[in-house]
Amino acid sequence: MKIALAHYHLKTGGVTTVLRQQVEAIKNDCEILVLTGELPDSPFPADIKHIPGLAYYGRSSKKVFIPKEVAESIIKAIHSKWKQGCDILHVHNPLLAKNKNFLKILQELRKRKIRLFLQIHDFAEDGRPLSYFDEDEYVPDCHYGVINSRDYNILLKAGLKKEGLHKIFNTIKPFELTPPPFPPRGGVTPPSFPPRGGIKGGVTQRFALYPIRAIRRKNIGEAILLSLFFKNHVALFITQPPNSPIDIISYKGWKRFAKENSLDVVFEAGLKYDFEKLVLAARFLITTSITEGFGFSFLEPWTAKKILCGRKLPDICYDFEQNGIKLDHLYTKLLVPVKWIDKKDLYERWRASVLKACSLFNYKIDNKNIEKGFSAITKNNNIDFGLLNESFQKQIIACVLSDKKNANRLRSLNPYLSHIGEIKNKEDLIQNNMKAVLSNYNNAIYKKKLFEIYSNVCKNPVRQSIDKKILLAEFLNLHKFSLLKWGDYAG
Repeated sequence: MKIALAHYHLKTGGVTTVLRQQVEAIKNDCEILVLTGELPDSPFPADIKHIPGLAYYGRSSKKVFIPKEVAESIIKAIHSKWKQGCDILHVHNPLLAKNKNFLKILQELRKRKIRLFLQIHDFAEDGRPLSYFDEDEYVPDCHYGVINSRDYNILLKAGLKKEGLHKIFNTIKPFELTPPPFPPRGGVTPPSFPPRGGIKGGVTQRFALYPIRAIRRKNIGEAILLSLFFKNHVALFITQPPNSPIDIISYKGWKRFAKENSLDVVFEAGLKYDFEKLVLAARFLITTSITEGFGFSFLEPWTAKKILCGRKLPDICYDFEQNGIKLDHLYTKLLVPVKWIDKKDLYERWRASVLKACSLFNYKIDNKNIEKGFSAITKNNNIDFGLLNESFQKQIIACVLSDKKNANRLRSLNPYLSHIGEIKNKEDLIQNNMKAVLSNYNNAIYKKKLFEIYSNVCKNPVRQSIDKKILLAEFLNLHKFSLLKWGDYAG
């Protein structure tokens, strides 16, 4: 088979990692060409053609690219490798308007009978209004792929057909469980870390690890709130700082808050210490993210023989649990009393964010539905901490710090706060989940699935289209509408 793959860029990141894994999976059985708007920073395991017109808008050059000409460049690049063209052009993340011409380019390719397989990792409708194609329809009459059952079911509702829509779950690279360069003591002893800020415990630090880049949707405030309930002076380590301007502002606000309150939080641990050693040295790993595409964070810790604690995203974790991964010990909500913050102020900010999001998506909503949505999320005068923005989250944390009674109140609302990191039959859970991850998300299964999809795309043309209004309605759910995800930053 002759497979061309395309993405906006090959810079380090989640989609690039997936693309690289796909190349590794099929390279011994296929001829491969990768088309990209930005070249990689490190060696890539395939032939690459640079197509500047595919890059994020404004990133590659100031030149204005004409969609038809970019499509011609793609076709020329493909035919320069294969005289008869490719069997499939596998395109990654086509529904994000990081490049305003992208859909027009794909439409031109479809007119030229290029067989397309469009793999979706992220939806603009899922809290990314600035990446939304407002006027262009999504490419019809081609095969689509998604990375979880949630997106699969949503796209079926939005008009796609089962024969033209495919699940392609990502593969997991297990941790190398090599002995760390320090002696074990009831497990793995943490390496020596210099004390900083309010860190307790001297130079040898017990810590829980949040192994992520600290963007807003990773819900750093909730990780900090959890850390107040860690036992035995366990600190919170966060590995990487964010890159985008709005995320950096939020991140700096949390660093300042943690320092002002002498909290046991170490930021940017991954910049100072080897990542795998951090993972192996951690008492446990946590996740507090409020939204994910695939959900690597729910799978990878088990391959390092580590317990994962924190927030479960049911619609993302459904696939994992179907494959035997046990995640019942995670929570789905972290309830806090609304009276600890100004409810009127919360309503006004929440309502304004709803109206702004609807305006950006050109989506009509009435006041009655807004009122019903707010009543639902503040039922029994409690609200899920993950629905609050940074300003409100800091107010909640300040309440817990100011009075032990408030900490006890949170424990009564959320019993799991009493035993974070302490799980019965811990070793059995780790063994079960590690086996399930390695059995279901390995390279052999991934390769087999890719070839099944490619065969289907080649043999079965489809007539289908996506209803963008239905798609948006599925994601713009007021019962899950988070200021952290949808709202402007408010520190």
